[in-house]
Parts: sequence; C-alpha cells; structure tokens
Amino acid sequence: MTKPLLHFTHGNSFPAGVYSRYLDGLRARFDVRVSDMVGHDPAYPVSDGWPGLVDELSAQLASYPTPAILVGHSLGGMLSLMAARRRPALARCVVMLDSPVVAGWRAFLLRHAKRGSWAERFSPARFSHKRRMLWPSAAEAHAHFAAKDIFAAWAPGVLDDYIAHGLKAHADGVQLRFAREVETAIYRSLPHHMGTIVKPPFPLPVGFIGGSASAELRQAGLGATRKLVGPHYLQIEGGHLFPMESPGQAAALTARMIDQLLPGLAR
Repeated sequence: MTKPLLHFTHGNSFPAGVYSRYLDGLRARFDVRVSDMVGHDPAYPVSDGWPGLVDELSAQLASYPTPAILVGHSLGGMLSLMAARRRPALARCVVMLDSPVVAGWRAFLLRHAKRGSWAERFSPARFSHKRRMLWPSAAEAHAHFAAKDIFAAWAPGVLDDYIAHGLKAHADGVQLRFAREVETAIYRSLPHHMGTIVKPPFPLPVGFIGGSASAELRQAGLGATRKLVGPHYLQIEGGHLFPMESPGQAAALTARMIDQLLPGLAR
C-alpha cells in the first residue's frame, strides 16, 4: 500500500539532515520528503515576510503527484502554514512544531521594531550575524558544539547528524552549510502579517506541538496559535529544539497529531 506523502521543512539554520533521527521515526508510516535548506536558492531570496521562501516550498509541493501532509519545525512550520493558506490544494493538513503564530499587539510591535535599529536587540539576529562558521576539522567542530548546553540536551547521535549534514568542506577545514547571512536575514524579516494568514476559516486542519520549556513560545505567546488549532494542541517535555532532544517521542506525537487531523488516515 502506498504510504501517505509527508513533507518536512526545517527550522532556521538547521538543514533537514539534522532531523534524521526524528524523521526516521516517521518513515515506517509516511513517504517522507524534505526541504533540505531553504533560503539558499537565488531564485527564492529572503525578503520581508518570507514570500520567496513560501514560493520555494510551494514549488516543491507542486512537483508531487498528490497533496502532502505538511510538517515543519519553527521557521518550517510557519512556511508550511503560509504555503497551505496560499495553495491549499497542495496540502492535506499542517503540523507545526514549536512555531507560534505572532499576531495582534505582538505583530504590531514586530512590524514597527523592524523599522528601527532597536529591533536587533530583541531578535536572535543579534547572535546569528556573528556566529562562528569555520573550524579546522569536523572533530574540533563537534567538540565546540558539545561543550554548549543547548547541544548537550540533544539525544545521543543527533549532534553527529548536525556535523554530518550541517557542515561542508572548506580550504581551511570545515564550515557551516547554512550561511549565517541567510540565517540572520530570515530572523530580521519575521512575518508580521500572520494574523491575516490565520484569519478563519483556515482551509485545512492545523495542529501544534509545543515544548513545555520553550522560551520562544513564552516570548511569542500562544493566544493566536490556540485559536487557530483549537483542540489539536499537544505538549512535549523539552525546549524549542525538542525534535533534537527527544526525536523518537517527537515523531510519535507527530504521527498522533496527524491521526487527529486526518482521522481516516490510519484506516
């Protein structure tokens, strides 16, 4: 029997291969396809509100013979939601992994923050624009990341996947594949029009899985997200990067959410 088609879109700065262990937990039931690394194709440049990135995802979805189940982490969840709103015939449902919808007064503040230099103080861009990109070897890069708390929380083997899929050869050793200029541009152009995107009725069922300790959720608020997804909300222990911290459990919850959204799928 043909497996349902599932398309996964990654978070900012993390190529899809970093999620290998999470995605492996979905492959038994789904035909998993991915966006490898959005924002790096000159045909789909990063600009305010990410219309080019939505075009990039939509073009990939349009190449499939059937509509896909859309799953996305952080950036990827928002792009999935925007692509589904724009071209609902390309999708069956959307599962957002710690991708809160910023709307209302928070969106108003975001819109005006982007117009002033003080916006950098409240965005991850203040870190990403100076992120280290180069190491003498993959082993030294691994040691660099392993010493940081955020990576120490990842499940065994996930950091190995980050080294394998997130680095590339350089004349002086290895460097990150995901350009810090692209990562920073994505942060600086966060969409402030999500209130329009989620205005009811949304054409497809949408679910959300959030990390219990996610600082990103606390900062963005969950009011608009809860209103959008209704009862289709699940929580997992962990932070914003829970697909890396608990990939097996995250995959199981994703499959459970898909069954909620598409109740006839399991049969």
